[in-house]
Amino acid sequence: MDFGEGYASKEHCELHRSATENADPSSVSPLKLSVKSPRSIKSPRSPKSPKSPRSPKSPRSPNVQGKGSTLSPKHYKHSHSPIDGRPKKGGSGGKGTWGGLLDIDDMNSLDPNDPNYDSTEEYDNSNEKKKNTDLDDYKKKATIIVEEYFTTDDVVATINELKELGKQQYGYYFVKKLVSMSMDRHDKEKEMAAILISALYADTFEPAQVYKGFGKLVESADDLIVDIPDTVDVLALFLARAVVDDILPPAFLKKQMNSLPKDSKGVEVLKKAEKSYLSAPLHVEIIERRWGGSKNMTVDDVKGRINNFLIEYVVSCDKKEVFRCIKDLNVPFFHHEIVKRALIMAMERRQAEGPLLDLLKEAAEEGFINSSQMSKGFGRLIDTVDDLSLDIPNARGILQQLISKAASEGWLCVSSLKSLSVEPEKNSIQDSRAKNFKIKTQSIIQEYFLSGDISEVNNCLEQENSSNCGELNAIFVKKLITLAMDRKNREKEMASVLLSSLCFPADDVVIGFEMLIESADDTALDNPVVVEDLAMFLARSVVDEVLAPQHLEEIGTQCLGLDSIGSKVIQMAKSTLKARLSGERILRCWGGGGSSRPGWAVEDVKDKIGKLLEEYESGGEIREACRCMKELGMPFFHHEVVKKALVAIMEKKNERLWGLLKECFESGLITTNQMGKGFGRVAESLDDLALDVPDAENQFAYYVEQAKIQGWLDNSFSFSKQEHANAAENGTS
Repeated sequence: MDFGEGYASKEHCELHRSATENADPSSVSPLKLSVKSPRSIKSPRSPKSPKSPRSPKSPRSPNVQGKGSTLSPKHYKHSHSPIDGRPKKGGSGGKGTWGGLLDIDDMNSLDPNDPNYDSTEEYDNSNEKKKNTDLDDYKKKATIIVEEYFTTDDVVATINELKELGKQQYGYYFVKKLVSMSMDRHDKEKEMAAILISALYADTFEPAQVYKGFGKLVESADDLIVDIPDTVDVLALFLARAVVDDILPPAFLKKQMNSLPKDSKGVEVLKKAEKSYLSAPLHVEIIERRWGGSKNMTVDDVKGRINNFLIEYVVSCDKKEVFRCIKDLNVPFFHHEIVKRALIMAMERRQAEGPLLDLLKEAAEEGFINSSQMSKGFGRLIDTVDDLSLDIPNARGILQQLISKAASEGWLCVSSLKSLSVEPEKNSIQDSRAKNFKIKTQSIIQEYFLSGDISEVNNCLEQENSSNCGELNAIFVKKLITLAMDRKNREKEMASVLLSSLCFPADDVVIGFEMLIESADDTALDNPVVVEDLAMFLARSVVDEVLAPQHLEEIGTQCLGLDSIGSKVIQMAKSTLKARLSGERILRCWGGGGSSRPGWAVEDVKDKIGKLLEEYESGGEIREACRCMKELGMPFFHHEVVKKALVAIMEKKNERLWGLLKECFESGLITTNQMGKGFGRVAESLDDLALDVPDAENQFAYYVEQAKIQGWLDNSFSFSKQEHANAAENGTS
């Protein structure tokens, strides 16, 4: 074979010479390539001899034949070589070839003689292969364990199998597999899955593994929905159940939502869990009963049974009976309530302290109450220790002793608890005085709910709190709203009316609401709609002008985290106040009107205001007009008085009503806020008013300036004829 100059390198020539010397002459076709064709030097793709690394292409295709070829036509059919050098179906040639262009199998094997050889690469590759093998093995065994659990319903046996299996780093996969397999089955299996996860949490599996498992489930929602059409609903309920069972933090929903594409099914799952399940009234009971769980017991039923067997234990000291009761309850996610109630009982009955602590210690050692539930029970008590101090003298010191004893005996992890200082932050009033006031306050409020006599409440408070102590006022506010939330709408309305009539300093009321929000987590266990109730009481206080809107921000600074109950209360209160006609709606949410009297209809109130102004305009007394306004009992609706008075002044050119507004403002009957609302409503209706009063715009601008001079309106209230004209042109007026 000849290579002309300029068409082949020296390496090609040497390679060809070597191959020619070693080749079997009988197996090589007498092919001669012309030097005139540059295509002839391309690397061939199929050999003719196993010993030759390169050989020309088989002449089956006429396109390869160059000028000067000496092949006869018969050579187009077969080669003399017994080895077929044609490429296989997948390409890459046959035996003796260099392989295909993308053949990289050899790259996976490392040669120790290679100058670039790195032993760590081989070690990493082997570890990766071993890890994949371990995970595959774990997946197979996990599937078998889940199938057996659904058949036997034996939680203890399943936990033991998982402990024997080990490999806790793959716990997230078991959680994902358990839930995904149960989603395609009946409610029984779904409830079994929820119970098993609760039992595995913080005992067999680390919380981070459970968290990761649910995260994987949400991410795979798009795949699950192919086989399980109701994936969104079922998986949302599993997430809600995990939050209720204290397995997942509420923040899980928002964090996962931020990490997923907005159009994914996972986002739908998270939204449904938050809005359809966790935000619903009585959501805890609804979620727990959805699949027939918790033996159809309500939260109150469980609390009652816990209280009963603890009382029996104090008398009998029979631990086995208590453990049997705990097992029969089958609510491992609610064991923190057992811890909390046992500790409170130990603090109230000092002679029972020893037996109750022994019970908790053995329950922890025997695994009836896990470490997470134990810490949570102590944590809940720390959060409410200030309230306990009103009933239990030196409650803080006693609780500190109980924590120290539990930690020294090894059945409580102190590092997971909040710090508990020996002295409370506020100790300006004596505990005994506060305790007595709290007892008498409860009696005063209960009598008020029966009689509706506000003046009697005022008299009693003057006797019990003659110094007008702010802390006692805050205690009264908290007790009033707490008792009202446990009763019907009539009592809630009466509580709001009483709060607006007592004229407590706003700072004292703020402290009272802060105390309510601090104990909201505990209150939520007895009152599932505590967020809605507290938000409505806050909004009503703003509407009744007991609090100013900026006080909501002050209360909000005391809330811990965006997902806390306090933050939800503040957010809901703000949303309620921003709604259109919020004052009327908030008034009528509990019947309105105060005391036992049914609320006024909005049209009735407007009619009464109109008649009141007409009577005064025709010669009535200003004191009588003010008295009628007070009797309406709707201070949040006084902006209607301002509006109607201004309209009448501009229509009839009668300044007498301006004097009424002046008297109402100076006496505090109409506040700056209501005055601003009234003027604002007139500004919004100027275009309609101009049809009857042509110079309405000029008159209104004049009265706005007069109101600012007399201090009725803030400087922030702005109105100009030019701005109004521009707004009218843009269609916004």
